[in-house]
Amino acid sequence: MRHFTSVFDLPNLNEALKQAAEVKKNPFGYEHLGKHKTCLLIFFNNSLRTRLSTQKAARNLGMDVIVLDVNQGAWKLETERGVIMDGDKSEHLLEAIPVMAQYCDVLGVRSFARFESREDDYTEKILNQFIKYSGKPVFSMEAATGHPLQALADLITIEEHKKVERPKVVLTWAPHPRALPQAVPNSFADFMNEANVDFVITHPEGYELDPKFVRGAKVEYNQKKAFEGADFIYAKNWSCPGVTNPDKYGQILSKDMSWTVDTEHMNWTNDAKFMHCLPVRRNMIVTDDVIESPNSIVIQEAANRVVSAQTVLKMILESEF
Repeated sequence: MRHFTSVFDLPNLNEALKQAAEVKKNPFGYEHLGKHKTCLLIFFNNSLRTRLSTQKAARNLGMDVIVLDVNQGAWKLETERGVIMDGDKSEHLLEAIPVMAQYCDVLGVRSFARFESREDDYTEKILNQFIKYSGKPVFSMEAATGHPLQALADLITIEEHKKVERPKVVLTWAPHPRALPQAVPNSFADFMNEANVDFVITHPEGYELDPKFVRGAKVEYNQKKAFEGADFIYAKNWSCPGVTNPDKYGQILSKDMSWTVDTEHMNWTNDAKFMHCLPVRRNMIVTDDVIESPNSIVIQEAANRVVSAQTVLKMILESEF
């Protein structure tokens, strides 16, 4: 595996889950793979779990790690071709990328949706420039439309906590005060559709995710009906994906607090586990009592971010070096 941007980059999902279990059992068993190798982590946006977990994962594999905050301490980068650079941006990404590649063996990139152009976001303009111009293996630490490291960690967590062979997993929209990207729900849907789960997506009308991520999943607009019999509830806000309303891409269409996951909502389920990628807006996405309950597995989910990142880096190192 050279690059990792979606579930389809994994040679085999079940094999990846087996490798993740082995990595978790023996985190320092593959230190030889990364010896004298450097992992450069490039952040265009803020991070807590992704930054810490990916650094730890790389070091568990014996790699040196360099972290670059593009917006703090680096030149401001221009990303558009043909621009007369007479403003505040001193360096173009087309020079910066191959320069960065000189100093590392593997690159991780984190660059959120800008909501300026749906086409630019959904063609992954920034991430794909790194893949095209670096000449090095590139993995996504969250891009405009996907967060595959998070989704792999989510699936690992479901595998560890499921009580039946094919659990019912529900992705539910929940309200939020800001317009958020669709990266997390897109990748969650991407992975769940390839996993052995009964997958349902529920959200208000107008929040339909892109069909390439929804694929064969059931979409249920009645949240209560979607929750019935669920084994896992994954709550996440996202702004309008612009599928049915292209002119409203990236906008907030609703702040309906009846979609907030509370105890009543969880009582509709089959004693479901509660999941969220974090950070979470308490009492908007989920109430205090639910996220603090014994059925909340958000911390275990966050811990598995190390496992997902280490599994991906291990597969890249084994195939590329």
